[in-house]
Amino acid sequence: MLSIRCATTSDVGLLRTLIRELAEFERELDHCVIEEADLARDGFGADPKFRALIAEWDSQPAGYALFFGYYSTWVGPGLYLEDLFVREQFRGKGIGIAMLSAVAQIALRENCCAMRWEVLDWNENAIAVYKSLGAEFPDRWKSVLLRDEPLRRLAERER
Repeated sequence: MLSIRCATTSDVGLLRTLIRELAEFERELDHCVIEEADLARDGFGADPKFRALIAEWDSQPAGYALFFGYYSTWVGPGLYLEDLFVREQFRGKGIGIAMLSAVAQIALRENCCAMRWEVLDWNENAIAVYKSLGAEFPDRWKSVLLRDEPLRRLAERER
């Protein structure tokens, strides 16, 4: 039986474990450096940067969704789904779609205009599911990431 609930501070260790499992699935575990203290501060502190849902199947942790708000100057607020992950032994039970639905319900309740997320180009199963839901894949737009030393250099540039 599936249940989906909001993550709490007591879930920080579980969230870190699930995040690392996702990073391993995405073949990027060496880049996953988040610590429990970071998640506690950033998700459950005075100024939360994200929210998360935990999916449980028969009281066993099966997956999670992690998301946060963004603002489009063209259409208004939205939710960005940073992570959606279902552990391998729980896949094929509709848990991923149920978590997407739960995030969509939150988005509509909060008057959001859209949900956004990214998917790796090799994850054909996820792409097929997202297409079946009517998701768009705006190929004209490229994802941009500035981090580490280039981010520091830009921040230190003189005006």
